Amino acid sequence: MIEGEGESEMEIKITKAPEGHMPRPESDDKLGFGKYFTDHMFMMNYHSDKGWYDPRIVPYGPIELDPAAVVLHYGQQVFEGAKAYRGKDGGIYLFRTENNLERLNRSTARLCMPQVPVDFFLEAHKKLILLDKDWIPHKEGCSLYIRPTMIATEAFLGVKPAKEYLFYTIIGPVGAYYPEGFKPTKMFVSTEHVRAVRGGVGETKTGGNYAASLFAAEAATKKGFTQVLWLDAIEKKYVEEVGTSNIFFLFEDELATPPLGGTILPGITRDSVLELARKWGLKVSERPISMDEVIEALATGTLKEVFGTGTAAVISPVGSFSYMGKEYVVAGGRTGELSKKFYDTLTGIQYGELEDPFGWVHRIG
Repeated sequence: MIEGEGESEMEIKITKAPEGHMPRPESDDKLGFGKYFTDHMFMMNYHSDKGWYDPRIVPYGPIELDPAAVVLHYGQQVFEGAKAYRGKDGGIYLFRTENNLERLNRSTARLCMPQVPVDFFLEAHKKLILLDKDWIPHKEGCSLYIRPTMIATEAFLGVKPAKEYLFYTIIGPVGAYYPEGFKPTKMFVSTEHVRAVRGGVGETKTGGNYAASLFAAEAATKKGFTQVLWLDAIEKKYVEEVGTSNIFFLFEDELATPPLGGTILPGITRDSVLELARKWGLKVSERPISMDEVIEALATGTLKEVFGTGTAAVISPVGSFSYMGKEYVVAGGRTGELSKKFYDTLTGIQYGELEDPFGWVHRIG
C-alpha cells in the first residue's frame, strides 16, 4: 500500500505532450543506446510525513532541483533498467519488470530511502509505455528501454537520510548496447582498481558504483577493450562481474558464475540464465572463480565459453580478455553455441515468440 492513501484511490494524472515534443530517430537502424527519449515520463513524490503522493505522467523535460538537494551532495540515488518489446502479432511485452522494482526496493533499503509500492508503480509504467507505444521499435533486436530512478530532493547540508524524494521513469527506443552487437567482446581484467568491497553498496544499483568504475573503464576503452572485468577488492584474485553485466564461464561439464556475496549486482538476466540452465539439465554452480582457474582451464581446453548477462545487452559473448599484460582468447574468438542458445531463447521469450514456462513475460498491449 502507498503510505497515507490506498492504491485504488490514487489516480495518475496525465498531461499530454504536444505533437513532435521529442526528436525521433531517423530509423531503427540508427538508434544506438540511450540517445533518444519518448514524449512522456512518470513522476511521483515522497515525504516522510505523508508517504507517496501526486503520481503523474507529464511531458519529458528538465527536473528542477535545489542546489542543496541531498542527491547532489551525498549521492542518495538508485535506479533500474528494464525493457518493453514489440513482439509476436505486434504485441507489446514486458519482461520481469516487477522483479526490477523489487530489486529497486532492495537498493532503496540499503541507501535508507523509501520503498516503492511495486504493483502501483508497475501499473504506472504500463500506462506510460502504452501512451508512448508508437516509439517502440519494430526491428528485431531493438526494444524500449525503461529507466526508473529515485533521488533525494530535500535541501540541506549534512550527512543523513533525506525526508523528501522524487521517483521518475524515462523510457526510450534502443538498439544494441555494444557497438559490436551480438559479437564477441574484449575484456580488460583490472588488477589495479576495484569496483566494490564486501560490506559496501556493490549489490545495489546506485550511481556511485558506476562513477567508481569510470576511470578504469575509460582507460580500458582507450586500449581497445569493450569493458572491464572486475576482481574482488581484497585479494584481487577472484572474478566478480563486468562493468555492465554479470559473468558466466562454461567449463567442461559446468556452467559457473560468481556467487552473490554483496559486491555484485543480483542481475535479473543472470537469474534468468540460471533458471534456464537448470531447466535444460546443465550442471550449474554459483561459486568463487579465480583467474588462475580460468587461465588453467584455457590452457587445458576445459574452458569452452565465457559470456556476460544483463538487461541492456542480454547475452554478451566474450572473445578474449587481457590479464597481467597477456591476452587470452576464448572459444577461438567466436560466439559459443551455448551463448547463442541463451540469447536466442531469452530474446524469443521476451518478444513472445517462444513458450514462456516461467511466467516472465506479460503482454500489455
